[in-house]
Amino acid sequence: MPLFSGMATMYVRYKQVYALNPEKSKIIMLNKTGLTLGLMSCFGLCIIANFQKCILYYIHVVGACLTFGVGAIYMLVQTILSYLMQPEVHSKDIFWIRLTVLLWCCSSIVSMFVSSVVLYSGLYGTNLVQKLHWDPQEKGYTAHIISTVSEWSLAFSFLSFFLTYIRDFQKISLRAVVSLYGQTLYNTPQSFVTDEQTLLIAGSI
Repeated sequence: MPLFSGMATMYVRYKQVYALNPEKSKIIMLNKTGLTLGLMSCFGLCIIANFQKCILYYIHVVGACLTFGVGAIYMLVQTILSYLMQPEVHSKDIFWIRLTVLLWCCSSIVSMFVSSVVLYSGLYGTNLVQKLHWDPQEKGYTAHIISTVSEWSLAFSFLSFFLTYIRDFQKISLRAVVSLYGQTLYNTPQSFVTDEQTLLIAGSI
């Protein structure tokens, strides 16, 4: 469910930015880049959910890099877009809020990376990936706590960034429009004739 919610949010954001800036090539390029990065980040989330850390560690790490690493770049692109669109489209406040959340995200990534490298460097033993329960007296406990807290902090920074979209999304609505080219789904001359007659009748009205 979070996967599809994330993809839907990123797509709506993409359509909104495009609708607000239909003729600005730089913003259009960054917007497409942001959508691509966002979908890659969602794919990483799918990997994390399906490959547990204690079973397939390296695949789990790849998923984490896609989710959080590429996701952080997505946040950077969206922050740049916010900068380019202010103050014409929205206020400067939303840019500063997103920049603050981005810095929060980056600091969490650095903290998690450093603590994880220290924890799994071999200084505190081997096979720590399989370890589920820690004692406060054990070596490496502090690094483990820092890594865990940093990971949760990173997750909350992502959630906070998406929450900044709420007021933006309140200003738009999306709908699907279906246009029929004929009265049947067969690719036959009759369907084209019917379609042409329908168009002529509709045009005469």
